[in-house]
Amino acid sequence: MVTTGKDVDETAVENFRETFRGTLVGPNDPNFDDARTIYNAMIDKRPRLIARCADVADVIAAVNFGRDQDLEIAIRSGGHSGPGLALVDDGLVIDLSAMKGIRVDPDEKTVRVEPGCTWGDIDHATQAFGLATVSGVISTTGVGGLTLGGGHGYLTRKYGLTIDNLLSADVVLADGQFVHASADEHPDLFWALRGGGGNFGAVTSFEYRLHPVDMVVAGPMFWPIEELESTMRWYREWLPTAPEDVYAFYLIAEVPGDPFPEAIHGENVCGLIWCYLGSQDRAVAVTQPARDVAEPIFEHLGEMPYSALQSMFDGLYPPGDQWYWKGDFVRELSDGAIAQHRRFAEVPTAKSTMHLYPVDGAVHRVGADETAWSHRDVTWSMVIVGVDPDPAKRETIKDWARDYWQALHEHSTDGAYINFMMEEGQGRIRATYGDNYDRLREVKARYDPDNVFHVNQNVEPAR
Repeated sequence: MVTTGKDVDETAVENFRETFRGTLVGPNDPNFDDARTIYNAMIDKRPRLIARCADVADVIAAVNFGRDQDLEIAIRSGGHSGPGLALVDDGLVIDLSAMKGIRVDPDEKTVRVEPGCTWGDIDHATQAFGLATVSGVISTTGVGGLTLGGGHGYLTRKYGLTIDNLLSADVVLADGQFVHASADEHPDLFWALRGGGGNFGAVTSFEYRLHPVDMVVAGPMFWPIEELESTMRWYREWLPTAPEDVYAFYLIAEVPGDPFPEAIHGENVCGLIWCYLGSQDRAVAVTQPARDVAEPIFEHLGEMPYSALQSMFDGLYPPGDQWYWKGDFVRELSDGAIAQHRRFAEVPTAKSTMHLYPVDGAVHRVGADETAWSHRDVTWSMVIVGVDPDPAKRETIKDWARDYWQALHEHSTDGAYINFMMEEGQGRIRATYGDNYDRLREVKARYDPDNVFHVNQNVEPAR
């Protein structure tokens, strides 16, 4: 018997178990703590029950069980949610992490994946055919949360957001119904899934468009932190003129240990992480303007498989660190904003960092009302993350991230990439969706009128 810790109908639990092919885990199970552990070690939630689904039928059964038992429901895919929205206290976690099927169609240049896949899983499957789609910058990230939040990464300037490459999705709705969403079927739901987060159902498969991406020229380039203002001013002018084959996100960080030279270990730096889709012969010329503005103290640009670039940060940021995230969209890097970046550039811990991810190029060629992601005119998606493995540093990293963000917020647009937000309230969610917010509420009212799926950056249904 699974002990759920509250007056859930035990007969209902046993009936649920009889039809469930996966594993049900409760607080008295010996592997409960492992089952409730996610990427951010700052999160410590205790569900009543974790349903580790084996297939779509399990997902349907779990949604029906949770709804009928009036349990709060959280959906877990890769478990990278910064605020821990993959878990819920005293409720039901529908865990999709065991659903890891992948099918690549190299002729059609598409891939269909189940929600337990990470981007590393997808890269492994698609790179065999010299193909890839747009994802993030850490390969252990799950496909579900990143996609539903919009998704941006190294291929974004060339190929848009992850949602711009989403062709269809299979979804279990709040009433247990299974639907296929695409441009032709349930188009309003498909519109909402592309950036609207986990508000509309449990997605059980994603179909993506693939692009010919195999080898890239990529790697880091660091300047001394004293060059932040000069290099950031150059970066703001250079990026809009750069070919879309070139991607470079700006960062503030501390140089870790190996494989970097010992002489710069622990140095505070600013810099770029490059990804160039052209030839290695052309890469030097393409990146030369960055060397002209200030002499790097380190650079290592080389040809590598795209999948190697995608996993470059995996070792630096394994599961189990303390994380605190703050984000904003940025249209312009004003001199005032650059001055604030310099003010907060001394990171509080070795893993804490700030990144400015470009979201221009192909992203700007999609209309603001074509997907739920409304901020199609911004230039960067900024994230400030306080990170450290030591729980004793929790308040230090939170204070730094909050203070840094507060100093930059007046120089940013309203709203942020929802995957870079903690639980920040309805005002921030409204600002993030802008003119699309009311339409999202209407779609929510149609597909989840009782707000069964509310453990997320929640869009409340229209009444």
